[in-house]
Amino acid sequence: MNHEINRLLNYGLQNGMIYEDDIDYSANLLVDLLKLDTFEKEDIDEKLETANDIIENILSYAVKKGLVEDSVVFKDLFDTKLMNCIMPRPSEVINQFNNLKEVSSKDATDYFYDLSVASNYIRKNRTDKNIRFKKFYKYGDIEITINLSKPEKDPKAIALAKNQKSSNYPKCLLCKENVGFAGNVNHPARQNHRIIPLKLNGDNYYFQYSPYVYYNEHCIIFNKEHKPMVVNKETFEHLLSFVEQFPHYLLGSNADLPIVGGSILSHDHYQGGNYEFPMDGAKVFKTITHRDIQIDFLQWPLSTVRLISKNKEHIIHLSEHILNKWINYSNEDIDIISHTEGTRHNTITPIARKKGDNYEMNLVFRNNRTTEEYPLGIFHPHQELHHIKKENIGLIEVMGLAVLPARLKDELTLLEKCLINEADINDYESLEKHKDWFEEIKNQEWTKDNVKDQLQYELTKVFVRVLEDAGVFKLDEKGHPILEFNDQGSYFDLAPLDGGENCRHDIVLELEKLGYTVEASHHEVGPGQNEINFTYADVIETCDRVGTEDGF
Repeated sequence: MNHEINRLLNYGLQNGMIYEDDIDYSANLLVDLLKLDTFEKEDIDEKLETANDIIENILSYAVKKGLVEDSVVFKDLFDTKLMNCIMPRPSEVINQFNNLKEVSSKDATDYFYDLSVASNYIRKNRTDKNIRFKKFYKYGDIEITINLSKPEKDPKAIALAKNQKSSNYPKCLLCKENVGFAGNVNHPARQNHRIIPLKLNGDNYYFQYSPYVYYNEHCIIFNKEHKPMVVNKETFEHLLSFVEQFPHYLLGSNADLPIVGGSILSHDHYQGGNYEFPMDGAKVFKTITHRDIQIDFLQWPLSTVRLISKNKEHIIHLSEHILNKWINYSNEDIDIISHTEGTRHNTITPIARKKGDNYEMNLVFRNNRTTEEYPLGIFHPHQELHHIKKENIGLIEVMGLAVLPARLKDELTLLEKCLINEADINDYESLEKHKDWFEEIKNQEWTKDNVKDQLQYELTKVFVRVLEDAGVFKLDEKGHPILEFNDQGSYFDLAPLDGGENCRHDIVLELEKLGYTVEASHHEVGPGQNEINFTYADVIETCDRVGTEDGF
């Protein structure tokens, strides 16, 4: 064990976690943790990318000596305490990050990310096991991840968790009090966890990395205070403030409502990273300009507009304007209802980038309304797709990266055998949920050589359908919004053929509030054509009326 301690100390030195003056201190912490009586310094000549080999050897010793139970949960608690023995203090990490940031924000994030990996806070030995692939379908190269990085609790840990005294400290997995927390069967250990304080438009936030890194440098930016998620003007200010400081990163927010929101709605936070998502490469089917802002309408399964401008304040102002309009938008013909008995249903998932001198803000329209037919959400994966994806569609998946459950690894392997007639789907209870899908795809030409690749493609198609279910404005086969008119009226037609009657009525009421005298309102010749006339006046007065704006 003396040798493994020396190896760990050498690893800490090589990765800048400790320095020569820290050796005796860290060695004594390890000696105490492992209940040893002595320690001798050795010269170690090795270079390791991770400490996994050392950790496994020490864990085997600890289990053998009865220092820790032979269980994933308890060994995770122990090895986090182990790595804490060679961790720099939080203040040292913060100072180093800020010193680097003064020269280069990328150097600062590189340092912090490398530390998070080296300390085993990001368990690369697990995250590297995640199944990942890309397939082109309809909207671009869609990415699929089957998440294998979260280990399942063993029965003993589950039993202990039931008897664990409840505590509200830390209040959630994001709170700053997690730094250094020892953990328990209900809460992961965080002695090797470090966070960086940030100012976002003058507000206090912290920067950390996700321990489950679903993409490159997957980071979380969370509010200093434990308060609920919200999407408003301040959200847009915070996102653009961050990408201004870290232009090599994107930053986005989950929606702030259940069903369409993230897994932790109780604590205000954002997610970002150094990564290009499929949405970034989405085609644009229409572009308009407002002031100095380019507005792109994306060919994407979830209804998305992208605002591009060098003027940060103008993007913030327009984003807020669009959000407020969307919050109160209803169209019952396509199941969009803004409120039900005072409960709001509409919100936005915003995502910010900075490219050169331009700021970008992607606004994804979301609605969380449920019905008897769709109890989990109208704009949520529908029942027939739950065999693949039943969970909420959050920020990461909105951008085109699927995070699918670990069960699919084994289920897909079995399905491959069934598709090439090496197994019978009826023999496997775990495949019962996939039978309808199997019937849809089984008549293709399946061989041992193509089955894996082809099944991945079919899985991608299902995930795209999941995203399309989440889209509030549906698209045609070419990925363009459906532009079908909801009326068949002609000149001066009446309801029900004149489907625009109610809309015109609302417009007339608003015009009258503005002081207009409306002379006529009627359906015109073609479908979707409507006419509203206000009283004739001289040229100057009429121009003034036409030029009247709502303040934006």
